[in-house]
Amino acid sequence: MADRSAESWYPTAAYLYILHLDGPALAWEYLRRHPDYRRDWLRRRRRSDAAHRWGLRLLEDPTLDARDAHPAWFPDHDAVLQLYPDADPPPNAVAFALWRIPGHKYLIHDGRRLLLVARWPGACLRLALAPGLADGMAYVYAIRACDMSHARCQALTASLNELTAAIGIPLLIRTYHGDPAIVCAIGMLAGFCGTLLTPMAANFNLVPAALLELKDKHGVIRQQVGTALPLLAVNIALIYCLAFP
Repeated sequence: MADRSAESWYPTAAYLYILHLDGPALAWEYLRRHPDYRRDWLRRRRRSDAAHRWGLRLLEDPTLDARDAHPAWFPDHDAVLQLYPDADPPPNAVAFALWRIPGHKYLIHDGRRLLLVARWPGACLRLALAPGLADGMAYVYAIRACDMSHARCQALTASLNELTAAIGIPLLIRTYHGDPAIVCAIGMLAGFCGTLLTPMAANFNLVPAALLELKDKHGVIRQQVGTALPLLAVNIALIYCLAFP
């Protein structure tokens, strides 16, 4: 048997966590290994402007992997949703509810605003919170004006779907008295159907395409359309029929 320890690099179980990372987290895994970035981190007290060189608002500790680090990218990644107070909310406006968002939550202040990162199995939600937004307030999404590419539209759609699911599932249970077990079980599966069709789910789409050296980097996504869309429709029908008898 060959001595694998003699090789310069080989995959081990320690790297399996990268299969569950989204685009910004994968980017951090590359950046934190860059020798020049590590040098800038050590000199950060003498070079306060070094962060922008690397596309960051603030330098992050390169010894932290993507599970523990929370780099503030500049400009924001396409999947980041900006939330602002609604100046003219309708009577039935959905209120911002921090504790209804599922998963482990992390708050980061980048010097200008709060960034909220929420992670749960199969999803990562990134929000930029305006200074005037408070818990319980009606809110609106803000998207920077530009010629949006198809990939950016997909990333924003995936984030909106995750935010809708994060707030919508408690709404279905508490307001409309849906069966919690059925709503959560089918709702998570229905959410995966949408997320798997976007580049945001890098662990299921872009990473395999890169590893297999596919000519079409979105080929994995296209192969899922025929299965995911009918499954999504069936899941919606199941929730409607079973969760609200």
